[in-house]
Amino acid sequence: MIEEKMLVLLRQGRISKWFSGYGQEGTSVGAALAMRKEDYILPMHRNLGVFTSRKVDLHQLFAQFQGKVSGFTKGRDRSFHFGSQQHKIVGMISHLGPQLGIADGIALAGVLKKQVSPTLVFTGDGGASQGDFHEALNVAAVWELPVIFAIENNQWGLSTPSSEQFRCKQFIDKGIGYGMEAVQVDGNNILEVYHAVNEISRQQRVRPRPFLLECVTFRMRGHEEASGTKYYPEGLQDRWAVKDPVTNYESWLVKSGVITQEYIDTVRASIKSEIDNGLEKAFADPRPVANTEDEVRDLFAPHTFVKAEPSSTVSDKRLIDAISDGLRESMKKHENLVLMGQDIAEYGGVFKITDGFVKEFGKERVRNTPLCESAIVGTALGLSIKGMKAMMEMQFADFVTEGFNQIVNNLAKIHWRWGQNADVVIRMPTGAGVAAGPFHSQSNEAWFFHIPGLKIVYPSNPRDAKGLLISAFEDPNPVMFFEHKALYRSISGEVPDGYYNVEIGKAAMAATGNDLSIITYGYGVHWAKEVLAKHPEISADVVDLRTLLPLDTETIYNSVRKTGKALVLHEDTLTGGIGGEIASLITEHCFNHLDAPVMRVASIDTPVPFASELEQNFLPVSRFEEKLLQLHKY
Repeated sequence: MIEEKMLVLLRQGRISKWFSGYGQEGTSVGAALAMRKEDYILPMHRNLGVFTSRKVDLHQLFAQFQGKVSGFTKGRDRSFHFGSQQHKIVGMISHLGPQLGIADGIALAGVLKKQVSPTLVFTGDGGASQGDFHEALNVAAVWELPVIFAIENNQWGLSTPSSEQFRCKQFIDKGIGYGMEAVQVDGNNILEVYHAVNEISRQQRVRPRPFLLECVTFRMRGHEEASGTKYYPEGLQDRWAVKDPVTNYESWLVKSGVITQEYIDTVRASIKSEIDNGLEKAFADPRPVANTEDEVRDLFAPHTFVKAEPSSTVSDKRLIDAISDGLRESMKKHENLVLMGQDIAEYGGVFKITDGFVKEFGKERVRNTPLCESAIVGTALGLSIKGMKAMMEMQFADFVTEGFNQIVNNLAKIHWRWGQNADVVIRMPTGAGVAAGPFHSQSNEAWFFHIPGLKIVYPSNPRDAKGLLISAFEDPNPVMFFEHKALYRSISGEVPDGYYNVEIGKAAMAATGNDLSIITYGYGVHWAKEVLAKHPEISADVVDLRTLLPLDTETIYNSVRKTGKALVLHEDTLTGGIGGEIASLITEHCFNHLDAPVMRVASIDTPVPFASELEQNFLPVSRFEEKLLQLHKY
């Protein structure tokens, strides 16, 4: 009945889009009703029955469809692209596959808390073609997570038939490849779906493990209404119409004597009233009033930095030791923190940062992962949804491309969309100078600098690295934590023992002077100081940004206004690098104080070469010295 009303509203132009679940209601309702109210469900476009079965208030649901501020996303997202902790529902994003990994994390959290709670996640036969499907199933199988992967096999991905999507006869055949039990049901039979999900979840509570559930069904209307159904072969919809789950279940109940036509009329009248009341309220709700301050504020979950003073006792530590120490202190502080990454357990990671952690904290909290970066970032988000903290180590920053979608579209946007924070730290061993070639040496911080909703930290020294990493775990928002590999064992310094933090978003002065300002971060700080040591005639500020997002513009501007000259240095390639944004900000806000053009120095615009001679030419060190002398003489 809601569907019927939405189609009318769509034709009237009162909602902008509708994804119909006609013909698939038996799967949504049967599966949702079989789950306990504390079990999480991750639905898709056509799972309206999940929301109604979970008794989501129709007023708020309809307001969501209309983009009203009273909806779940305050008008920022549409249809079922939202979640609700109250109803234990985690909504989709348009990319379909990433929510499968989130289900892994939600299920893992229950296992770690010794409160096993099956998690139900939906995908379609089209969505199952994505790499996220393989990754999520593989992780769930390896870790024996109680996830029900429900595939709504409606045999069409928009206009593409199954014969052009996959070659397997049926999805349950995939179960054996994952070592996973697989069950096929008639998705149009609500009782068959209900009993299957009920039995699977019962078994999962006794012995946690994943199941693949294939629900064979059919989408009677278009992928969304605008796409239509002209691509369906003649007569196909007629053949499936006789299998309609709602009509058949209603008829069966009448024939069985369970309900009467009078009962049906009463229920329909009651539902119509509920729908009409919900719509009346939603239509009366005001449209959003744009407020830039509100939009920006909602990017992040609220967090107030509370200074944890460093100990007076210090130890000389290399950068790598300080990072390891920061991880260890955070694991002690936060008992709900889980570390994940390739080879980080007994092996200690390729850089040995987590060496000994398994013995100290156990394998449940220090977890080796399959090579499934997308699923593991999703798992980290799922842990956060269940109130835990998570760290994922990208073995090399270059490999983040495999998890890019999860980071920029899930982690970064989820709080702004529906108020759910992503308490996730992603560690990124980065940088060149170690002759590792184009796939283990990239500086890719600028990829994320453009994404609202992320915080980016990039320390240059051991003391800051430990304190900033501890702060990253205190912060309930997603933090990209960059660590320069070439600095791991090449620099050291005094680092306070025990627990202390350094505020994210505050730059530091690595050197002070009056002639010019050098704005840099990471290895650039050391390059700047080394070159300045060769030129005692130059008195310069060296601004160590430490944090790229949020950017400490106040410290940058104060330095430039004092010296009148600015040189921005970074290891990343020049074009599109962070230096361009900083230079623009300086020009815009400090123009009246400038005595020379703002200059930039960075690596050349090529991939990172392997041979050391080529790599040194790629890096900006020699060009930086030339540019520094040029600016000083200007």
